Order: sequence, then C-alpha cells, then structure tokens
Amino acid sequence: MSKDITDILEGWEYKPKEISVRKIIGKDGKEKIQLRLDLGLLQMEIDGRPDGKKPYGYESLLEYYKSLLKNHIKKYGTEENFILDSDECLKLHQEAIQYYHRYLCFFQHEDFKKAERDTKRNIEVFNFVKEYALNEEDVLIFEQYKPYVIMMNTRAKCSLVLEKKDYEKALKIIKIGIKTIERFYIENKEEKLIDTSREIKFLNQWYKSIKETRPIALKKKLERELKKAIEIQDYERAAKLRDELKKIKE
Repeated sequence: MSKDITDILEGWEYKPKEISVRKIIGKDGKEKIQLRLDLGLLQMEIDGRPDGKKPYGYESLLEYYKSLLKNHIKKYGTEENFILDSDECLKLHQEAIQYYHRYLCFFQHEDFKKAERDTKRNIEVFNFVKEYALNEEDVLIFEQYKPYVIMMNTRAKCSLVLEKKDYEKALKIIKIGIKTIERFYIENKEEKLIDTSREIKFLNQWYKSIKETRPIALKKKLERELKKAIEIQDYERAAKLRDELKKIKE
C-alpha cells in the first residue's frame, strides 16, 4: 500500500496567508483536526495530547511531571529540590508546540471552548517551568511567548461570553487579560514593553470596539425585556427598564 499523501492533499491547496483547517473522521471512528502546511499537513486528536500519545501512561508530559512533583512532596513533605532539567524543559516545550498548533485550529473553526482549554493548558506549562526549571535560560524560552498565549486565552474566553451576548462580562475579561499581561512585564522588570506590546494593543482595540457596539445590542435586549414585563404586568420591572433605556439613549 502506497504511503504517498498526494491523494490526501488533492484539492486542498496551501495558502501562505491563511490558516487552512479541516475536520475529518479517522479510521478509529473519532474526529480529528488537520492543519494544512506548505509541505503537507498536521493531523491532531481533538482531545488529550494532540499526537494521541500517552507519555508514561499520562495524558501529557505536563501531567506526568505534575505527578512526579506530587510524589516528591508526599515523600519529602516539601517541593524543595524538585527540579526540571534542560532536557525535560525541551520535551515540555515540544509538547506545548503541539497544543499551540491545535488551538490555532480551534480558533479557525470558532471552537472557543477548546481553544480556551488548550491556551489555559499552555499557560500552566509556562508557570510550571518557571517554578521548577533548574536553568533560567530554559525559563526564558517559555516566558517569551506568555503575553501572546495570555492574549489568545483572553480572546477565547471573551468570544465564549460574546456568543451569549454578555457584553459587560466580555469587557471585564479583556480588562483582566490586559492587566495580566501588564503584570507579567512589571514582574519581569520590562515595564517599557507595555506601551509597545502588540497583545495589549490588540486587546485595547477589541475592548473599544465592543464598548462602542454594546449599547445597540443592550438596547435591543432591554426593549425585549420591557415588552415581556408589560405583557406579564410587572410594572415595577418595566419602570426600571424604561429608566435604563433612557440612560442608553442619553
């Protein structure tokens, strides 16, 4: 049987400026996600580790090292002297890249719940390495990506609440995301990067966009609630809704 993937790629042209993603059903009957690359494609599992492997019987290397930490604390009563060497950090970095490719695919398919899950997972990896890595150089390899992943995690969480038309909560989530990135730069004594951060700039622009369009959507929501309150003769509620509508118009 030929292992040539030409037939698989037939009709699926690679476009450098686009993220080309599709879902397929694998031979095991489970849904997979594929990412088109210039020289082929990446095929990933929807859940668990993207390559489908279970290192040392765990869902991921992160979970394996977390179990080692737990056993270390159980044995010695403290996390002191638990370390990750450079080789272990490299393996965690390679694993994080798999999750990076997958959450990009989830964003493309607007599966924000899974995108939020995978970005949150990679932030956990960054924090784990920062806490236990033996060498500072290994920490820096992860930390350089942290503002970006925080921004992507914020995007995912915000998109989920926007699907429910909860604009106030969406604005709060963006504010928290911005503050988290700012705190990252401050803790790393790089406050000067706050003003030039692309991640903060994007979130600020998105905040402004939502805030400017929010009153229109909120007005429609209040009008629907006012109509319902009148229908059920809840005049006290109707009066409050009229006041809120008046404030929006003003």
